[in-house]
Amino acid sequence: MINQRGTSTIALVQQTSLPTLVQKELERMILAGDLPSGAKLNEAALAAMLGVSRGPVREAFRALEESGLVRQEKNCGVFVRQISVAEADEIYEVRAALDELVGRKLAASITPQQVKELRTLLDKMDKMVEKKNVDAYAALNLEFHDLLVRQTGNRKLLDTYRRLVNELNLFRRSALAQKGTLPVSTREHRAIFDKIAAGSVDAAGEIMRQHVIDSRDRMHRAHAAGAGANPA
Repeated sequence: MINQRGTSTIALVQQTSLPTLVQKELERMILAGDLPSGAKLNEAALAAMLGVSRGPVREAFRALEESGLVRQEKNCGVFVRQISVAEADEIYEVRAALDELVGRKLAASITPQQVKELRTLLDKMDKMVEKKNVDAYAALNLEFHDLLVRQTGNRKLLDTYRRLVNELNLFRRSALAQKGTLPVSTREHRAIFDKIAAGSVDAAGEIMRQHVIDSRDRMHRAHAAGAGANPA
């Protein structure tokens, strides 16, 4: 069940909270697919693999449950969450409203430095499209949207957004893997950037909302093609 590839040497990092380090590593493994949806997480095995006691792993499980990545079942154990298509639709609906808010807020307040940060990230995304590197693009895609929310300066909005993104991550990866999707996705991101950088509040909000709807539609196509049932 456990893939040790890329595991951090958590036990060697003494100056940082072990539960936090364990949480970040398990989060990485879940989002990378090393710990797949539905997998039961063995507390003792994970503790041994990460070189820590079982206490930090137990605390990490609680944090991961709060972030929407795992579920704990009484007398059964801890499992990586599985998101149904119906639940994904509900999450996309909430995300569309949040992203519209992000677009409007950021377009009204964006600074030249923030514009520069977004442009630099978009340039990196374009390079990954040229290389047809889906994994690298997916990571930058997440970073781009996270940066947009961070730039609003609203911490509660960021916390809520990140939980929703965690829950949708596997669906998004399968959707991005569809042939021809990367160029479309990067064009959408460029259009979002243009509206926000121009300070077009209404247009930025609308294009952010539409981007989420288009992402939901890609998820449905991926699922219908079979990719959604076994995300990469």
